[in-house]
Amino acid sequence: MTSGFFGGDSGDPGGLPRRESLDHGGAVGQLPPAPFGDRPEPYDAVLTPVRAAMADLRLRVPGVRGSVMAGVDGLLVTYDLGPEVEPHDLAALAATTFGLGRQVSLVLGQSPFRDATMRNEGGYFTVYAVNGNTLLAVLGSDGLNVARLHLEARPTCQHLAMLIH
Repeated sequence: MTSGFFGGDSGDPGGLPRRESLDHGGAVGQLPPAPFGDRPEPYDAVLTPVRAAMADLRLRVPGVRGSVMAGVDGLLVTYDLGPEVEPHDLAALAATTFGLGRQVSLVLGQSPFRDATMRNEGGYFTVYAVNGNTLLAVLGSDGLNVARLHLEARPTCQHLAMLIH
């Protein structure tokens, strides 16, 4: 094992610390309590409708490469991604994006965080608030129509909020 980007122990060089490798004051591998109860594993059958809604968003919006659902604490809930992207890393990045967006809205006296989009040379990373504890992060290619993504993703987030209620 090597030290990850943020100094944590990770299973791959340069990766973020993995949930199972973090020490939370107890035995190594013991997880802290989740902010909204016990979380199922990312491919637990109870999350099948959630993954279906995420896959539907990917199929409806050309250029969407996949998505992750994460807690605001950065822990992965579930994902709809290909093997080229590490879902735990995107979950952590989603929480970081949320934290920055939340601080911006507080400092500027604006409404609570709703969404944030980052554009890079190779594509887009957009984070939406599903509810107060959960985020949807969408990874898009460079040709993604961001306006179309926003039109489709906001109702998807409302649907996801009902599914995880």
